[in-house]
Amino acid sequence: MTAYTPSVDETRDQAPDEGGPRAERRRTGDGPGRASAWLVFLLPALAAAACVLPGLGGRQLWRDEHATWWASTLSWHDLGRLIDNIDVVFTPYYASMHLWIAVAGDSPAALRLPGALAMAVSAGLVGLLGRRMFAVRTGLLAGLLFAVVPAITRYGQEARPYAFATMFALLATLLLMRALEKPSLRTWTLYALAIAATGFSHLVAMSVLAGHLWLVLLAKKRGDRIAHYAFAGAALLGLSITLPMVAQGTGQSGQIAWNVTTTKDLTSFPENLFGSWITGGAVMALGAIGLLVAGRYSVLLAAWAVLPPVLTFVTANQLHLFLPRYLLFTIPAWTLLVAAALTRLVGRLDPEARRGTGVQVLGGVLVAAVAAGYAFVAWPGIGDAKKDLPMEPDYRAAANVIAGGEKSGDGMIFNGGMSERRAMAYELRDRKAPEDVLMEWTPQQNGSYGASECKKPDRCLKGVDRLWLVSTISDGRPLLTGMNEKTADAIEKSFKAGRTVKLNHVVVQVLQRK
Repeated sequence: MTAYTPSVDETRDQAPDEGGPRAERRRTGDGPGRASAWLVFLLPALAAAACVLPGLGGRQLWRDEHATWWASTLSWHDLGRLIDNIDVVFTPYYASMHLWIAVAGDSPAALRLPGALAMAVSAGLVGLLGRRMFAVRTGLLAGLLFAVVPAITRYGQEARPYAFATMFALLATLLLMRALEKPSLRTWTLYALAIAATGFSHLVAMSVLAGHLWLVLLAKKRGDRIAHYAFAGAALLGLSITLPMVAQGTGQSGQIAWNVTTTKDLTSFPENLFGSWITGGAVMALGAIGLLVAGRYSVLLAAWAVLPPVLTFVTANQLHLFLPRYLLFTIPAWTLLVAAALTRLVGRLDPEARRGTGVQVLGGVLVAAVAAGYAFVAWPGIGDAKKDLPMEPDYRAAANVIAGGEKSGDGMIFNGGMSERRAMAYELRDRKAPEDVLMEWTPQQNGSYGASECKKPDRCLKGVDRLWLVSTISDGRPLLTGMNEKTADAIEKSFKAGRTVKLNHVVVQVLQRK
């Protein structure tokens, strides 16, 4: 394949970052460009790692992470049964985590380490993308800003696939730009695989293709006669790999029907996406300015940053996909826009500027000052991101209470709608746990996350003198509120309440046989 070469007149009309020998060396990785590529990748990646890795296992797992642990520790047969009924869209992630857990174990830190590393790589990829689009200092600033966004720490410390969706969306964009500049079968194939990996990480992240289409249209407008055909082939290949998963996943969409979106969700979106109002508001405000100076990349970045939230919001009542964590992959576009806006304040985005000039020195000072200032403002949010989620039950403390008072022959029962059984299975996985006396059919037997409880509770409770009740009905109502009426009657008839320990959104109570 032969790349299209613009004429001299066309080159003059390009944005300042797109012409000249130094820009070409920067794109191809030759000469000084190779050193700048390592610079803009490593510094943001190290900054993100410095934010995400400390305290990786400190915050206790929450419900979604318990689901990751549960699914990823199933046998291959049981995992197959599970995804046949629910969460098929997470199949590649669960399969990968199954292999990872076999090697690294299932501690909170071990479960989160792959996502933490993916987030660090994402910061480096933001830097590389900014360098390729604009200039070295722009990429460096964008990568560093991305690294210190509080939500990046929050979801970098989470055993869910959102960090991987961000990483693969970035990688796919870089590979597309490479394929358009120096087309080859190898690069287009890698791009197709990156698209598939993006979809396997999270289907919403595939909306980044809308921005990719703009780059292809620009290439065609400049006279590239094969770009649109190559893009269509690569995109179809990537989509076809994920199509079976998408087709099956449409039948499981009811599992997120709980996500009912309101206007309040839209107004709080900047805070929820970035991790705090001050960081989210500042980035979005400056990002809007960046759209005016991003040149040929403004449509790509606008489609990447704005289109996914808009589409998921307007279809929220049908698809239920408007969740900030689903849209984490849009943060790189925002930080690239901010970096473009800020570097324009000290002059043009011109890699031809000679070293030592006022523009170059001022640009370096700007990168350091803005990154440091934003990190200072974001630091409280980064600290909050490492704390236990305030609305989640304190299952770790509940497990400690039970482990400290459990006796041989005790039973354990659950009530509420906060995945109590699965959470306690994780927190008590390495300790002797009371028997789950009401469970008649295990989640594995059901091919689901939930167990089936005894239809004849008197029979299941027979021979048990003491029960540990774990209930998330902690708002002042009776702890058995909402439980199957027949089961609740059997418990109240045969047991009396004893020691009660109230924790954050969960209560542990000892029930002694009368």
